Amino acid sequence: MPQRVIVVGEQPLTIEDIVAVARGQARLVLSQSPEFRELIQKGARLLDQKWKNGEVVYGVTTGVGESCLRRIPAELVPQFSRNLSRFHGCGLGRIFDRETSTAILAVRLASLVRGFSGIRFELLERLARLIEAGVAPLIPEEGSVGASGDLTPLSYVAAMLIGERDVYFEGDIVGTAKVHEILDLEPLELFPKEGLALMNGTSVMTALAALAYDRAEYLMNLSARLTAMISEALFGNKAHFDRRIFEQKPHPGQLRIADNIAADLGYATAYRRHQDSRIQDTYAIRCAPHILGVLADALPWMRTQIETELNSANDNPLVDPYTGEVLHGGNFYGGHIAFVADAMKNAVANIADLLDRQFALLVNIRRNHGLPLNLSGATEDQMPVNHGFKALQIGCSAWAAEALKLTMPASVFSRSTESHNQDKVSMGTISARDAIRVLELTEQVFVGTLLAACQSLELRAKRGELSWMDLTPGIRSLHEQVRRLSPFVSEDRPLEPELRALLHAVRNQDLQLDGITA
Repeated sequence: MPQRVIVVGEQPLTIEDIVAVARGQARLVLSQSPEFRELIQKGARLLDQKWKNGEVVYGVTTGVGESCLRRIPAELVPQFSRNLSRFHGCGLGRIFDRETSTAILAVRLASLVRGFSGIRFELLERLARLIEAGVAPLIPEEGSVGASGDLTPLSYVAAMLIGERDVYFEGDIVGTAKVHEILDLEPLELFPKEGLALMNGTSVMTALAALAYDRAEYLMNLSARLTAMISEALFGNKAHFDRRIFEQKPHPGQLRIADNIAADLGYATAYRRHQDSRIQDTYAIRCAPHILGVLADALPWMRTQIETELNSANDNPLVDPYTGEVLHGGNFYGGHIAFVADAMKNAVANIADLLDRQFALLVNIRRNHGLPLNLSGATEDQMPVNHGFKALQIGCSAWAAEALKLTMPASVFSRSTESHNQDKVSMGTISARDAIRVLELTEQVFVGTLLAACQSLELRAKRGELSWMDLTPGIRSLHEQVRRLSPFVSEDRPLEPELRALLHAVRNQDLQLDGITA
């Protein structure tokens, strides 16, 4: 199947564009239109003329940050961009994976093509060429305060262009200089301002936020279908998802979630089984649309903030190619992404808590309406030595607790840095990294709860308490997909390999969700 081609420099990019490029599902190419090329080159020419004329330009003829009053002699200006990259090469922590690193490159390119960074067209071509070749820098996760942008992590992008440090390439980790040889490329000599333009922006946090958005939306829809499965397994009251309830509290995302759960339960045509004996289910079932709906209703404004940042000139200083002015400001500040990420991790962690509570209902004989303790599938004589899903439920509680612990907003922990020049910073990259970690943990809770839901339905079916044909195609489909990776648990066995296989399917978005209204 031919890859989709995304032309950068002709139209704004979307979250889906970044995700597709990161996953190798789309090719990213640079616009070759004469108008676009001239826009980029005009800014570079203006900047070149200014520093050669002896004009003072921050980050070109001056030091950066608190050192901005220090003038740089003209003969040292070309060296400055290279040194800027080198002294920021101090990141620590885990290394971003190849997918994330590729997303970071694509997001930085999206900012630079605005034409306000004073860089050459050649640099954009080289960046696009390396993305196309599958080259991505090894970037440590830690070391950014989110203003001035993501200086330390983005220094690894600049280093890649000048042939330094290490990169991902063809499934391996290779020295950047070696990759340039393989691709028959000469490392770039960065021109004045180009090192700063590559580094002084919000591209790491924005890439993380885009990837997190995509994962959160998918997980939310999976969790709605899982809620329907669990409601069936618990003989729940389907009328809790009656559209009329949600029309009286008409948050559109919440209403859409309720509609999806009702459809998966076949509520519109269902006979009202078991409603006489239990008028109201516990909140973990009855209020699921209100919990999932918080994220559903937040996603539209989150998209707006992420895509606005993605398609912005988040740099300083800006070089206006239309007027020739150099504009000094703070577009590197990551406050919007920080707020989005802090809000996202809160909403997603609440989903982890919801799923953990649903799992607890399934294993508890006081709440599960006749299912065996811990969902054990063992025969009667083997029950004393089989414990079913006991440990997995404890594990899900641990993962949910860790996710909830991480909901403390990072954006309120500003620290004055860099000799009090950067005296108020966004911490947006920490917020975005937290959001990714909360998603990882919530995905773990999801796969554990999903296995428990499938076990519960099969236990009901084996006892003749439900018919598979009474379940909707959506529920049956998800159950069948799970069973390809993890069979019914009749006797205790290690579930880790199956959980990891399911996690892989979730993170690759391989579990199909036919019938879900986005």
